[in-house]
Amino acid sequence: MTKRRAAVRRETAETRIAATLDLDGEGRAAVRTGLGFYDHLLTACARHGGFDLELTCEGDLEVDDHHTVEDCALALGAAIDEALGERRGIARFGFAYAPLDEALARAVVDLSGRPFAAVDLGLRGLRLGELAAENIDHALRSLAVAARATLHVDVLRGMNDHHRAEAAFKALALALRMAVAATGSALVPSTKGVL
Repeated sequence: MTKRRAAVRRETAETRIAATLDLDGEGRAAVRTGLGFYDHLLTACARHGGFDLELTCEGDLEVDDHHTVEDCALALGAAIDEALGERRGIARFGFAYAPLDEALARAVVDLSGRPFAAVDLGLRGLRLGELAAENIDHALRSLAVAARATLHVDVLRGMNDHHRAEAAFKALALALRMAVAATGSALVPSTKGVL
């Protein structure tokens, strides 16, 4: 299998993002978005997914956090899509549960080439640090679109929003790790022959 790496730049009037991703890394992450809790979530995703991720963003945080969150997720999703190439010889499907204390999250991924996301985190508060709670759902949806993946993420229980959000990203990481796993086949895992 070839190296599964990608480098993505995304520059708009609202954000400037540089991201590098190695799907076959060791879980090393250097994430600087300007939003501490978002950095925490993306770092957890890389660590538990076994991906090496470097991502920096200069965003218009003086407006709010929406553009930074969305564009970082789009950049990361684009990096996943690029690193997968034709998606030959991957497991394609992944699923995982991840607990964090009282919280329990489930993620199911299909690297189908068809973007769709169903996300239900059940966050109760408005913010986690500087990060608007509503933008955590939006990040997952944006990631699915850019990665061309079907993604279902649910938090099944939990009282603490920090735990709920972090469990969701850890479950996503584990599901992605399973879905991108090399099978040793040279085939695209689809009856269509393409993903």
